[in-house]
Amino acid sequence: MSDKKDLMIKEENFVMPVMDNNLAQAMGEEMEGLPMTFTRVKIPTGGGLAFEIPGDDADNPEMAKEIIGVIVDHHPINAYWADKYSGGNNPPDCSSMDGKIGVGTPGGNCKTCPYNQFGSDGAGKACKNMHRIYILRSGEAFPLLLTLPPTSIKNFGDYVLKRVISKGYRTYEVITKITLKRAQNSTGINYSQAQFSLVAPLSTEEKEFMRRYSESIKAVTRQLVVDEHEDAPPPQDGEEMPF
Repeated sequence: MSDKKDLMIKEENFVMPVMDNNLAQAMGEEMEGLPMTFTRVKIPTGGGLAFEIPGDDADNPEMAKEIIGVIVDHHPINAYWADKYSGGNNPPDCSSMDGKIGVGTPGGNCKTCPYNQFGSDGAGKACKNMHRIYILRSGEAFPLLLTLPPTSIKNFGDYVLKRVISKGYRTYEVITKITLKRAQNSTGINYSQAQFSLVAPLSTEEKEFMRRYSESIKAVTRQLVVDEHEDAPPPQDGEEMPF
C-alpha cells in the first residue's frame, strides 16, 4: 500500500476523544492533590529512528517510527543547569515556561540572560532552549508530551509556518505526522532530528471540537514545570546550534 493511501486510511479512522464535560474542570476536581503529567515521548540519542513511548509495562516501551495525531498545544521552554549533566535527576537551577521569563537562579529576562547567548557554553548556549509539543493520537483521551531539542526546533517552526499557518490552519485543525531523521554534526557525530508533515485537515466539526479541547488542556499543560525527568536528557553532540 502506498504512503498516500496509508495516510488516507489513518485520516478516515482518526477518532476524537470523549469530552462530555469541561476537561480542565474534570481534571481539577479528580486530580486535586495529585501530580499531573502526561506520557513523555523520548527522542533517541545517537541518530536512532524510533521514538520511545512508555506504556503499561515500564520495561517494554513502545518503539514507534512515527507519531500521528493532532497537536493540541505547543510552547517554548528554557532550562539552565549550573552543573554539567552527570546522570543524576536534578531539576534546573533556572527555567522558563514561556521562553521569555526565567524563574530561579539567575532568573529574569531570558533574551538578555548571559547564559542564553551563543558562546556561553562552547559554541552553544549554557541555557537549553526546547519546545514542548502535546500531540493527541487517535482514540486517546490525553496527548503525548514530546520535548524538542534545539536541533529540531527550526524544523517544527518551518512546518507550522509553511505547512499549517500559510494554508489557513491552526495546529489543532490538522493531523500531523512526526518522524525522525538521522543527522550529523560538523564533527561526524550522529543525532536524531524530528521531521514534520501534514497528513490532512480535520472536518469543520472536528476543528471546532479540537479548538475547545485545546483551550481546555492548556489549563494543565501550561502549568507543568520543567523537571528532571523529561527536560534534562544527556546532551547530544550536535545540539549546540538550532539551525
